[in-house]
Amino acid sequence: MGEIEGGRSAQLKHTGLRPGWTTGACATAAATAAYTALLTGDFPDPVTITLPKGQTPAFALAVEELAEGRATAGVVKDAGDDPDVTHGALVRATVRRLPPGSGVVFRAGPGVGTVTLPGLPLDVGEPAINPVPRQLIRDHIARVAAEHRGAGDVEVTVAVDHGEEIARSTWNPRLGILGGLSILGTTGVVVPYSCSAWIDSIRRGVDVALAAGHTHVAGCTGSTSERTVVSEYGLPEIALLDMGDFAGAVLKYIRRHPVARLTVCGGFAKLSKLAAGHLDLHSGRSQVDKPFLAGLARRGGADEALAAEVAVANTGLAALQLCLARGVPLGDLVAVAARDEALSVLRGAPVAVDVICIDRAGTVVGRSEVR
Repeated sequence: MGEIEGGRSAQLKHTGLRPGWTTGACATAAATAAYTALLTGDFPDPVTITLPKGQTPAFALAVEELAEGRATAGVVKDAGDDPDVTHGALVRATVRRLPPGSGVVFRAGPGVGTVTLPGLPLDVGEPAINPVPRQLIRDHIARVAAEHRGAGDVEVTVAVDHGEEIARSTWNPRLGILGGLSILGTTGVVVPYSCSAWIDSIRRGVDVALAAGHTHVAGCTGSTSERTVVSEYGLPEIALLDMGDFAGAVLKYIRRHPVARLTVCGGFAKLSKLAAGHLDLHSGRSQVDKPFLAGLARRGGADEALAAEVAVANTGLAALQLCLARGVPLGDLVAVAARDEALSVLRGAPVAVDVICIDRAGTVVGRSEVR
């Protein structure tokens, strides 16, 4: 009998959907090609990069421009079968030499936003190039520098053609990211979501875990939460359910096919939606309820002044930071409320539940007891 296949990769395979590449991966490929050309005079085409999980995709270049002291390369984003608004966008990176000791400096070019409000993983005034893509670009700049005897001191300007127009279809303007898109991605891979296909894959994941004899499974919102659960509990891949935004699909299926213990792990903002009663955590179908968070904060000892700040915070993360600064355990309160909502959906099924809330870096910022 063959080995039972489960976990996130099996779920994706089961959907039959084609994955794509994030804007962060595209920007990394463009920056790698541009810096290589700056040092050697030639653009690698296609250009191959290494993603955080070891994949080595190759990207064809759509733009090549070489001038004195700078080079620009561009790639067209392929989001696979995901209905991503940035699918087909041209992502450019311009690399310019800087004085020794400057390191890698990031700039927002046309179509890439700038952070104007607190509560995001970047400081106000910074280009909206998220931490993981920044590190991926730094790593590839360092590799190119080592291979071609470069210094690695460069300015990287990322731009997206028509990015400001595309960004109007995203939540960036409401989050205070102005002027264009964010350069995103924690794995470099866009996992495609067809609701019916992905929910079916969740059910398959539960069935496979049960068939393999596992009594503890985890519903995770993404790769960062998967790493957290593995670190906390040592669960094997086959016991990990990539629930994405479909918390309700996990809970309803486990209600009919109980497993002894379920851990739900995800970002604080997403799980605050579950805590407020939303079973679909997608940003297009549910939003962080800041007044709800303010009510939880009051229960945790927040005074009216703090509760009022939470109620109008820019993001869920900003609300969490406000409370952490004043000793109010909003993360734990959200985790407990999310656990209780999950138990409500389970309707008395013999399943013990705990919830872990994390921030973007994977740090645990809230947790509930098992109940």
